[in-house]
Amino acid sequence: MAEIKCTINNPQDGKSYTKVIETNPFLQKRIGDTVSGNALGYEEYELLITGGSDIAGFPMRPDVSGAGRKKIFSTKGIGLHLTRKGLKTRKTIVCNTMTTEIVQINLKVLKEGKPSLAEIFAPKEEKTEV
Repeated sequence: MAEIKCTINNPQDGKSYTKVIETNPFLQKRIGDTVSGNALGYEEYELLITGGSDIAGFPMRPDVSGAGRKKIFSTKGIGLHLTRKGLKTRKTIVCNTMTTEIVQINLKVLKEGKPSLAEIFAPKEEKTEV
């Protein structure tokens, strides 16, 4: 199974943290679902799934139900950058349900526990002996 990169955004300090995990505890969850931080090893944390991307880099869209990729005809939204007003284009996106094809997940902290994420992800100081 592929590694999954979890990007955790903490709106209280405005920073993002990245954790790589081996197994996907978020299978069959959808964008907008809240999950416990225990899945990532963070006690007392509550996280909100805000998005992600699949193995080919296609972004997930919360407004398209189901699993897998779809081609949508859209004028605005995630994964779409139009240059002129009124243009519509067909775009490949990933639906809002987590599958084994998802390799990057965006999470937002709703409830913070102890220790804080800044303390967890603080760089470790190397000890040098003389």
